[in-house]
Amino acid sequence: MPKRPSRIDLLELDIDLRLADLWREAGEIDDWNIEVVAAFMRAAYGKGYCDALTEDSPGSLCEEHGYRVPARRATATPEA
Repeated sequence: MPKRPSRIDLLELDIDLRLADLWREAGEIDDWNIEVVAAFMRAAYGKGYCDALTEDSPGSLCEEHGYRVPARRATATPEA
């Protein structure tokens, strides 16, 4: 009987699909070094940040995978 994927497996798949362009580009890199790895980490972080800002329903990625949506941090009030 096939094992059902865990919610972490499904979350990883969802994230991999969102990062498909980065994965494709990573496959073309022949000379990996710390600078290239750092660039891909920054790109992935930036992609996730942009995705979160443009979700139709904030927190939907968490909700779809059964995770708690973190509360927003309180923002500082500007001084008058």
